Amino acid sequence: MTDSLCDRLRAGCLPVWESLHQHPFLLELAAGTLPGEKFRFYVEQNLMYLPEYSRALALGAANSRDSDELSAFTASLRNIVETEIPENEARLGEIIELGAEDRGGTLAMAPANLAYTSYLLAAAFRGGPLEVMTAIMPCAWSYGEIAAGLDLDANDHPVYRSWIAFFASDEYAEIVDGLKAKIESFAAAGRFDEGLLLETFRNGARLELGFWEMAYTFEQWPDLTLEASVA
Repeated sequence: MTDSLCDRLRAGCLPVWESLHQHPFLLELAAGTLPGEKFRFYVEQNLMYLPEYSRALALGAANSRDSDELSAFTASLRNIVETEIPENEARLGEIIELGAEDRGGTLAMAPANLAYTSYLLAAAFRGGPLEVMTAIMPCAWSYGEIAAGLDLDANDHPVYRSWIAFFASDEYAEIVDGLKAKIESFAAAGRFDEGLLLETFRNGARLELGFWEMAYTFEQWPDLTLEASVA
């Protein structure tokens, strides 16, 4: 058995976790060959996702039992609002300037995105601080791990290179390490159901994979797809 709870959670969904690294969206982004419209769709959807992710963190803060828990959630919330949302807005502007086609990414929150954000909010409503942190962890952890494994020097695409550099940075790694440390400290502070945490983490990883697939395929609601084809 691995030493840390975080490592056990990751090991418990390894096939899904490894699939994240092999998704064609990320492989093409790494090679600089991802069509710009796919990246644009991804960022447009991500700018709908991040506020809901932030609300899950806010619920974690609201239900905090001590100053340590409150500090953990407010710091994470501040990072999303003050750093990651502006970073996404910058990448969106850049990819549009490069001529990326509009594929309807702002029409509505796509099904996979809605499923993911609904799951995060449900976990935040029904769970304690440890459950909330576990639900949000697959997103933060997988982004850092994926970006760190990509060869930045092999990518000369101006937008994709910036995306990789942001999530592969030492600063982002420190944020992820801090989240892991909070999960370990929350777990050490009381009893918990590891099976439930594993289910929560695994579902988060599955929803992450679904998010990349959504962006790669321009997933949208049938009525919106039909309207676009008629127009």
